[in-house]
Amino acid sequence: MKRIGCFHAHYSNIEHIDKALQAFDAELVHFVDPGLDRIKMDADFTQETVEKKVMETLAWIASCHVDAILITCTFFTAVFDAEHHRFPIPVIKIDEPLFEAICQVNQPVVVAFTNPNTVTGTMNQLFAYASKRGKEVDAKPVLLENTFELIMQGRKSEYIRLVAERLIQFTAENPGKYLAAAQLSMVPAAQIAQNRTNLAVGNHLESLADYLKELLNLEVRKEH
Repeated sequence: MKRIGCFHAHYSNIEHIDKALQAFDAELVHFVDPGLDRIKMDADFTQETVEKKVMETLAWIASCHVDAILITCTFFTAVFDAEHHRFPIPVIKIDEPLFEAICQVNQPVVVAFTNPNTVTGTMNQLFAYASKRGKEVDAKPVLLENTFELIMQGRKSEYIRLVAERLIQFTAENPGKYLAAAQLSMVPAAQIAQNRTNLAVGNHLESLADYLKELLNLEVRKEH
């Protein structure tokens, strides 16, 4: 059985990962640190603060007898550069399966965010990912303002409802464009929007299971 350490910025992400990987014979060990997002508006808050804390936590998780690390927060993935930070186990960014899906789309892409602090970093990573694969993506971000505060306050149902409404509205106003939800917390809303519009709305869980199965050689859980 593979053991995967999952690094979250909010407890609400745990259920999404548990559900996505429930079919596999894997143990998920969850590590949650909401602190960085809570202090991001402090006057002395810097990018160095984020990087130092994220790298310290990744080193701690790596020491806890796990076979791989999955970073589920786009705020955290933005500061992790696999070219400069080496670990003895794979470190997987939640964005990677979604980036791969976007690279396969042959139409303009709009990447929707709720957390303003993840926009620049995630878009930079998307273009870098596409470039490494020799792909050109026509992608632009859109921020769903005044939504992220709801999930951070534990108002999950309100968050999902509002984000779903905004996504549905956006698909109606932008025909011919592929819409992708950029954060794990947006998955339920993206699924609602997809069901109501019958249009594909990209999200992290669409391809995460297959991506990790191939990368980590996960085996399907046997029924007892």
